[in-house]
Amino acid sequence: MPWHMENSPRNILVTGSSRGIGQAIKSVLHNAGHNVIGHGTRAAAGQIGKDLSDYRSASELWDVALEALNGRIDVIINNAGIFEENPVDSGDAEWLAAWDETMSINLTSCAQLCRHAVLHFQEKNQEGRIVNIASRAAYRGDSPAHWHYAASKGGMVAMTKTIARAYAGDAIYAFAICPGFTMTGMADDYLESRGGRKLLADIPLGRVAQPAEIAEMAKFCAIDAPPSMTGAVLDANGASYVR
Repeated sequence: MPWHMENSPRNILVTGSSRGIGQAIKSVLHNAGHNVIGHGTRAAAGQIGKDLSDYRSASELWDVALEALNGRIDVIINNAGIFEENPVDSGDAEWLAAWDETMSINLTSCAQLCRHAVLHFQEKNQEGRIVNIASRAAYRGDSPAHWHYAASKGGMVAMTKTIARAYAGDAIYAFAICPGFTMTGMADDYLESRGGRKLLADIPLGRVAQPAEIAEMAKFCAIDAPPSMTGAVLDANGASYVR
């Protein structure tokens, strides 16, 4: 059946869905009639609890989600991530530990889940979609205390493009979304620490994005985007960085 005529519910795993963007993505997909399982550091109703700083957790999360969705996953949306300061003048061990933790959660766990997804889609000989929530920082960079965050998101974008190029012929499609500041707890804290309204002057739209806006973009990529869009990187930053 052509992609644009397929209206059956999809089985979807959304990581980092306990709040903010991930919660909004999970909600909009659930309300659209899809079968969605979420993820957070703690288990809850409709949510698998796994700490992605542990390298074993991504594979465990995939296995539990696959069982919960009756052995078939059609879409994975990788949203889990952390955004924590790592000042350049920290001690060597402290700086490296913070770097490693951010990479483990933001990039390595995402890579592991993408790998499981690709292998699953190939095994089932099915269309599959991967949507990775990256960041404006992948292109613009970030603050002097967030080298690790920008690097992790740049890696996510590069990985998404690689997956798209490698597996389009298998009907496996990959997309990246790069929000700027979004009105989540992380963004609120950052805006406050950087002067709040003064920082908004750098955003021509005059406001940060809302989680619901990013959720609609994720839904489009997960469900409605035409296959020819695979490999696309979508910006949502109020024109604060245009490519």
